[in-house]
Order: sequence, then structure tokens, then C-alpha cells
Amino acid sequence: MTARGKFVFTLIILGLAGFGIWKWWDKLEPALFKDAKPASTAPAATAAGQPATAPASKVDTEHVVGALVEPLTSVPTLAPAGTYIPKDNIIDVDISEYAAYSGLILANGGLSPTEDSYFFRNHGFKVRLTLSEEEGWSRLNAGQMAASVTTADVLAVQGRGFQATVPVQFGFSRGADGVVVRKEIRKVNDLKGKTLITTQFTETDFLIRYLAQESGLEVALRSDLHSSRPNPDKINLVFTDDTFTAGDIFLDDIKSGRNQLAGCITWEPKVSEIAKASEGAAHVLITNKNLLIIADILIANRAFAQQNPKIIAGLVEGIIDGNSKLRENAEPHLDLIGKAFKWSREETRAELAKVHLSNLPENLAFFNGSIDSAGSFGGIYQTAILAYGSDIIKNPLDSGRYLDLAALKALESSGKYASQKIAIAPIRSGSGSQLETDPLLSKDIRFFFEPNSADLKEGDPTNLANFETLRRMLQISPGSMILLRGHVDNALVAEFRKQGGEAFVRQMSLKAFELSKNRATAVKNALMAKYGVDGARLETVGRGWDEPLSKTDNEQNRRVEAQWFTVE
Repeated sequence: MTARGKFVFTLIILGLAGFGIWKWWDKLEPALFKDAKPASTAPAATAAGQPATAPASKVDTEHVVGALVEPLTSVPTLAPAGTYIPKDNIIDVDISEYAAYSGLILANGGLSPTEDSYFFRNHGFKVRLTLSEEEGWSRLNAGQMAASVTTADVLAVQGRGFQATVPVQFGFSRGADGVVVRKEIRKVNDLKGKTLITTQFTETDFLIRYLAQESGLEVALRSDLHSSRPNPDKINLVFTDDTFTAGDIFLDDIKSGRNQLAGCITWEPKVSEIAKASEGAAHVLITNKNLLIIADILIANRAFAQQNPKIIAGLVEGIIDGNSKLRENAEPHLDLIGKAFKWSREETRAELAKVHLSNLPENLAFFNGSIDSAGSFGGIYQTAILAYGSDIIKNPLDSGRYLDLAALKALESSGKYASQKIAIAPIRSGSGSQLETDPLLSKDIRFFFEPNSADLKEGDPTNLANFETLRRMLQISPGSMILLRGHVDNALVAEFRKQGGEAFVRQMSLKAFELSKNRATAVKNALMAKYGVDGARLETVGRGWDEPLSKTDNEQNRRVEAQWFTVE
């Protein structure tokens, strides 16, 4: 072989090698980093609440792959059920560093058991509160503690092996959880085909699944960012071990220019920290400030609760009493709460502003489903079942299986809190009309009407289901509004053009606008008359045939689009 031939042959070999590396890099790269560990000092994620403060975690920008975990396709198995047995008249309750549990701390006079607590003075037992950021479901199930805390959605995930009862609600998270996304993403629907990062089986996982569900989108799980590909028709999720690290990985993705992630779902203070540190590249899409589906509850070891109903009643009464005192005037109690959580007075005041502590009538309404301004226990539970899907939640229990409301009902009968009222209002931080901003999400809904009219088909099951969907969206987000955009199909436009040219098309277009507006108005009127929705929270507009979804499927084009505007 001549020198020129050797040179050409070498170039060919190098070219083939380079092509091979390029072709298989996405499969080689994870192996290169398989032993990488994130340098993170953030506390572990927990479905029971959100830490108020945490040291900034750091992620090695070259080893982000090592921070991701393989998604679970089934719920982890719990330890076998056991019975908690108190010692020395002290019961053990695990809580996390989260302001929703401040009423319990106030009633207990701090974390340690004491005879000065509400529980001992009024019910003769003492409580030891332990701060833990671990998911202690197995320990609770095994009888290693009397009670713990969680959110309503978690119970749907845990399933039949979880031997726990729910006697009381602490309250709603109001701004502690949030979705941070790249600046070009303006609503949940824009996340189709994109990938976000969070922690699995926590309230952040549930939050994004809920939003996807309301947008008409599904969720796909990715094992990593390299060997797996995003599903173009779904919202894709990858997971890490704790929610603060999830935020750091997203920020690193922005700073590095890799552009593999569209956002993260995490909780404060990481939500605000990531948005600020991105220097305009990301923004907070939504928080649960006015999206009341993250509800904190007490869960008790079932066998212990059944054997000690008086202790459970005492716990419930103490929580309601503590919540009531904090709602009336939190200032005298800031030092006590702050000492337990190691917060300053200012931090304590700020964290209390991110929760709604539930009183007695709000508790009763939450559990019996009659609450009009927030999510109910049964509604959140069922929503979680639908959001996670049958592949993860197999043979789900009825939500009532967990409830033990005897203590709440006894308090109601006593009349002790008869003066309390349900009072859950939107938190407004901005001004102006909501409709001047981007909607949180859009949902295409097919209502059935009589042919060529704006008369809804009475009793149609699809119509009834759609009305319930819209009513529920307004119910769980106080102050939110829905814009109903009516559409008709354009199937006859060509025929109109043949009959009378462009002038006739324009004439029929005006009638199409009128019909589409009248159909949207018919939906609004039905929501007001039959479902008690405040008309001020509904707007209508007709778009005629100008915004078709499909060029071939006219069924898709005959629709009402519901745009959901939440208060931020």
C-alpha cells in the first residue's frame, strides 16, 4: 500500500470510529458515570411535608447522571402490620419540618413530652414529637410509632398493606410546592414531549401528575436522560432521591446549556431559589398557593387507634385547639414554633403564611366532601388513583377505608367550636384581571348539543362528566376562573364557497361565531343553574371555525375549550 493509500485508509478508519462513538454515545455515557455521586447536603424528600430551610445542595455538573434514580413501577412493600404499645404514658408521633404541624406543636408545648401540654392537662397522656424527614410508613405500619403525618394523595399510593387510620386534617399547603420551568413554557400543555425532574411518590410527583391529567396529557417515566428517549406525546419524568437535588439538577441543566430538562417540581425555599438563580431563564409556572390539592393529615397505627380511641380523640382535639389559637393570633406562639423547627420569628411567620390550618368545620367538610373552596379527602384520593394509573395503583381501596371521624364528630356534638366558620379565600399577590395573564392549562372538552343549535343534550353522560370536571377545577382553586371558548367545525366551508363565493362564506362565518358563543354560554348557564358555580368566575367567547384542532376529524373541531386561570 502506498503512503497516500495508508493515509486514506487511516482517515476511513478514524471516520468509522468517530461515527460509531457518535451513534452509540447515549448508551456509553451512562456507563462512564455509573459510579458518580452527587455532592448534596440537602435533606431527604418526604411526602409528609416540606422543610422550611435547608443548606444549598451542590451537584457535580459532570456527574448529574449519578443523581438520578430508576423509577419504580410499583409501590414499595411495607413492613408487616404490628401494634404500637405506648410506654410510660407517652405516645410517639413523627412529624417533619413543616409549618402545617404547628398546631400540634403548640398543643404539646414543644417537641418533648410534658405535663404542661394540652394533651396531659385535658386527656392525661403525654406526646413525644420526633422530627424526621424519612418516609416512615413501614415503621408506622409495624407499630414503632403511634402516629405520623402525610398528605392525602399518599394513602392512595400505599394501598391495602397500609394499616393506618385518618382521624384529622392539619390543613392545606398554600405555596410550599411549585413547578419551575424554562421561560418559554407558559402553560402545562407546553410540557408535552418535555422532561421534568422531581421525586417519586411524593406530593410533588402527585402535583405534576394532577396538572397533566387536567390538561388531557399522560405521564411517561424515563430511567435517565441518555439511554431513554422522551415520549413526544406525554409529559416525561425523571426522578432523584430528594426534591432539593431535583431543583439543583434543573438549574445545572440551564447553566450548562445541555437543555435536557424543561423544569422541576420541588418545594420552598428551593422553588424561589431556582427561579432567582436562573437569571430569567426559568420562572415559576404554578404553586399550590391557590391550588388546594395538597392536604396534610394525621395518620395513626390502626391497631393502636382501635384500642385507644380516647387517645386519638385527645390528639384530634389538641390539633384543632392549636390550629384555632394560631389562626386567631399566631404572634404569641412564634417563639415556641420557631424553637421546635430552629426557625427565627421571621422565618416562622413566613412559613405559617404558606399553610392553611384547618378548623373544625373545615375538617368536617374536607372529609364529608361538602367543602366548596378546596379539595376534599375523597376527591384528592380518587384523583391520585387516576393520576398514578392502574399500572402503579392496583386494586385500590375505597377512601373511606382509612377514615375514623369519631373524634371530629364528637367535637361537633360538644358545641365547643360552634362559632367557627369555613373560611378559605384566594391569596392574591398581583393585581388586574386574571384573563390578562396566561392560563395555567387548556382542556378541550366535547359537549353534546342538539343538531345545529346551542341546546345541550339533557342527561348525556359525557356532558354530565364534563360539567363535574369544570366544577371540580373551580372548587379546588379558590378565586380561579375558567374561560369557555366555543368552537364549531369547518366541514361545510367548501360547500358554502360553491354556493355563494367568499361573501357567503363570510356570512356563514358570522353565524358560526354566534353559534359557538351561544354554545359556550349554554355551558356557563348550566354550570351556574345546576352546579351552583358563581357566574363571575366564568367567561365565554365564540371562535367559530377559525381554530380547528384537526384538518380531517370534524368531531375534534366541535368542542368547547376550557382555559383555567389561577390566582398567583
